[in-house]
Amino acid sequence: QVQLVESGGGSVQAGASLRLSCVASGRTFSRYHMGWFRQAPGKEREFVAAITWTGTSTDYADSVKGRFTISRDNAKNTVYLQMNSLKPEDTAVYYCAAKALRPGVGTLRIAEEYDSWGQGTQVTVSS
Repeated sequence: QVQLVESGGGSVQAGASLRLSCVASGRTFSRYHMGWFRQAPGKEREFVAAITWTGTSTDYADSVKGRFTISRDNAKNTVYLQMNSLKPEDTAVYYCAAKALRPGVGTLRIAEEYDSWGQGTQVTVSS
């Protein structure tokens, strides 16, 4: 499994931008699909965005589509989440997750199918 460490969270005002980073170590990063999930206080963890191991396909939750962009740099073992036009409802702990390659990509939206998780980074957006 890979070990994941997120960074880049913080407290911003609505409309601002943040870029989260997730650095992986351990097994071969390039053979993992990567996802971002978030969990707000009192709410269940929810899917935010995902990117396939090649970086050629991405998926986004409707709530962030058009505002967030996921990308990866396999040479740096890093996945990014660029968050623009942040809203108070984006406030949550954001988690990076890695899903090992399996026959067929399937969906990358199911948290239980991910193999490794980071410790999370807090994002707070004030109005």
